[in-house]
Amino acid sequence: MASAPASLAPQRHPSPNLGVLAVVSTVLFCAGLYPVSPFGGGPSFPTPFASPQIMVSFFQLRAHALLLCAFLQFGSAIPLGIFTAAIVSRLRFLGVRAAGAYIALFGGFAATFALMVCSMVLWAMAHPGIVQETALTQALYFFSFGLAGPGYAVSLGLLMAGVSVPALFGRLVPRWIAIVGLALAVIGALSWFSLVFPHTMFLIPLTRFLGFLWMIAVGFAMPTTAAALQRKPSV
Repeated sequence: MASAPASLAPQRHPSPNLGVLAVVSTVLFCAGLYPVSPFGGGPSFPTPFASPQIMVSFFQLRAHALLLCAFLQFGSAIPLGIFTAAIVSRLRFLGVRAAGAYIALFGGFAATFALMVCSMVLWAMAHPGIVQETALTQALYFFSFGLAGPGYAVSLGLLMAGVSVPALFGRLVPRWIAIVGLALAVIGALSWFSLVFPHTMFLIPLTRFLGFLWMIAVGFAMPTTAAALQRKPSV
């Protein structure tokens, strides 16, 4: 029997592998935390509640670790931005016409830029002469924390919400992945309150690290062809 014409073959979305991009971004980000953690052989990154003396001491003693952290976390922002562009393009390819795709685009790019700017601020702080100015060190540190903390978490929540809603109603991924994404999006949005209620700061790492796992899951689960949707179960 003659084979079907090539034109009838399911069209595959031309894009990088979303799951691999999510894994690369996650690994680079977590690797960037290692040098500034106790595992890196010195005092760990100070919290926003640390005294000015502790902040200045850390940045003076761990300048090289801070440079490595900034380098790796800046690198992790690149695959995050590519992941954002690719998954929004994938949603459009699979027939999503709702605003959710563009909400995801805004959130993902905002998280990417927040991480890039935060990395550059940390890079600047690692240079001699900066940390000798206590007030400047505090200002730069709070700015970097705002970017990588609530700024990143809220933006990542928008990315997860923008992908999860159309993925849930369009049955693009298993239902549990979409529901987890929506729950994490809510947690990410609530991390905004950490700007005025410090006791809610635990929501930031919760959004960030569980969000990494969600990105990996949705990246590998999202179909690459429209024909694959016909084979997906309804639950």
